[in-house]
Amino acid sequence: MQFASLGSGSEGNGLLVRSTVGNRAVHLLVDCGFGLGDAQARLRSAGLEPDALDAILVTHEHGDHIGGVYKLAATHGIPVYMTHGTRLAGGKVPARVVLHELEPDRHFELRGFRVLPVAVPHDAREPVQYVIDDGRTRLGVLTDIGHGTAHIRRAYSGLDALVLECNHDETLLANNPRYPESLKRRIGGDYGHLANSAAAAILAGLDRSRLRVVVAAHLSQKNNTEDLARRALASVLDCEAEAVKVAGQEKGFEWIGL
Repeated sequence: MQFASLGSGSEGNGLLVRSTVGNRAVHLLVDCGFGLGDAQARLRSAGLEPDALDAILVTHEHGDHIGGVYKLAATHGIPVYMTHGTRLAGGKVPARVVLHELEPDRHFELRGFRVLPVAVPHDAREPVQYVIDDGRTRLGVLTDIGHGTAHIRRAYSGLDALVLECNHDETLLANNPRYPESLKRRIGGDYGHLANSAAAAILAGLDRSRLRVVVAAHLSQKNNTEDLARRALASVLDCEAEAVKVAGQEKGFEWIGL
């Protein structure tokens, strides 16, 4: 399995996953929060034509995750997968889009992948995150959640790679003079986004015996830094901070092989 980011943050998210099934490469895209032209350009920068996508998995209906999904899917004939709640909250589905509803916490097979949509606490209608298994390696995507749960710890143990939200540093968020207190409470609340310390606590609670790659994702450009996020996760992994990868907003990260 390989995976790469098209970009990660409040201005748009998209994560590519690739594996070989038989003699064919299969490509999934988790979320697309970019406009059509931008998404096409980012895909091509990753070496992939949009028509090569086999499916788009959607985590929830917030614009930085679903904003570009329908236009990309309709233009290139890509099937879309999401929960019933996300479908209801995500606006009208264009007639040309083939949409499949999935059930949280129930595995399903998708072009040789075994996909688990994991129910998570976030301020959306029926949000999920994903564990993706190609039969050889397991990748976990865990962004846009407010807090860790026992359910999450069970679902995300035994991974080979994890893309983990490190949205904000608690001190930087608390001292940000441009954010009203109501927004700070939403971001830092149980259904908001993970602080670096909360991400580290989730990581510490996982079975990490197979874990080879950890990527800090969905960093706030105003309330976090790459160094703070790296150091928080490295303290759990007992490694140098530079060993923790970061998904940036503009360029995401290049293909990582497992």
